[in-house]
Amino acid sequence: MKQWEEYRIPAEEVRRISRIPITCLEDQTSVFSRMALEMAEKIEDNNRQGKRTVFIIPFGPTGQYPVFVDLVGTRRISLKKVWLITMDDWLDSDGGLVGLDNIHSLRRKMNQVLYSKIDKGLVMPEEQRIYPDPGWLERIPDLIEALGGVDICFAGFGINGHLGFNEPADVSPEEFAKLPTRVVRISETTRTIKASTGVNGAMEDIPFYGITVGMREMLCADKVSVYCFRDWHSGAIRRAGCGTVSSGFPASLLQNHPNAAIVCSPNAIAPCY
Repeated sequence: MKQWEEYRIPAEEVRRISRIPITCLEDQTSVFSRMALEMAEKIEDNNRQGKRTVFIIPFGPTGQYPVFVDLVGTRRISLKKVWLITMDDWLDSDGGLVGLDNIHSLRRKMNQVLYSKIDKGLVMPEEQRIYPDPGWLERIPDLIEALGGVDICFAGFGINGHLGFNEPADVSPEEFAKLPTRVVRISETTRTIKASTGVNGAMEDIPFYGITVGMREMLCADKVSVYCFRDWHSGAIRRAGCGTVSSGFPASLLQNHPNAAIVCSPNAIAPCY
């Protein structure tokens, strides 16, 4: 296939040839509901078996979290044996996590959209709400090993294919797949997207560095579930599933995962032009 030819492929053809299985739902709301249901049902299944549940989760998208909170409450799902690992966060100019009063703090935002909304009798202890920490890079890899692995890594694609803040890099796919939890410089592409979707174009306000759970930790998950709903996901889905596996577009590495899947809305798989 010629370079970027996949951008014009019809949606049904993308689903047929993609090396990552794709499920297209009826609309964006259905995508968020499916993600919340996948989270809830896996926890319920593990609870029935007396097993712990370990997820790597994104802050964005967030549309699934109100649905998940409702499911936990109506079904009375105990989260006491659940560990949620948020996959990234922003750093300040001194290399530490941005403060909880900072508009970009994902620790604050996760508490606002998720943890504070769950019935106190059902929510997991605070020590099971995990975030990457630049002062303790080994924590998440060590924790995953101690817990026996990750059940599901939930994710969305960046426009440049990043997962978490695993930005494109000039290394082999094999080397990229082994990158651990670490501090990273945020690409100008990611900073621009963040400025346009989060702070109405205030580029100077976007941090230059972040911390991310590594590709190594994400790819070790038993399953990787990617949820896409934006118009520009059309290009990302095509490059991830139909393009060459390359560290220049990190999401393409999911082609090598034995149990990765994409769930999307129709706008997110329509031809780009």
